[in-house]
Amino acid sequence: MSRSGFFYWRRTAAARAARQAVEAELAARMCKVRQDSDGTCKALRITAELRDEGERVNRRRVERSCGAPESRESLCVAGTGPPPRTRQRRRHRA
Repeated sequence: MSRSGFFYWRRTAAARAARQAVEAELAARMCKVRQDSDGTCKALRITAELRDEGERVNRRRVERSCGAPESRESLCVAGTGPPPRTRQRRRHRA
C-alpha cells in the first residue's frame, strides 16, 4: 500500500463508519418492513414503504440489500440483516 493510500484510508475512516451506520439502520428498517408483512414484501414493496415513510431510497439499493435481483432472496435470515455482497466469477473466452 502506498503512503498516500494509507493516509487517505485513515483520513476517511470516520466517513466510512458513518456510511456503514446509515446502511445498518436502513437494513434494520427494511427488515422490519419485511417482518411486518410476514415475509411477503419484496424489493419493490419495501422501496414503496420506505418512500412513504420519507426515506429517499432507490429500488436498486433495496435489491442489493435484499440479495441478488434475479433470485430475490429473503432480506432477513434469522435477523442477520442483508447478506454479504459476493463477487461473481466470469468466464472469459479467447
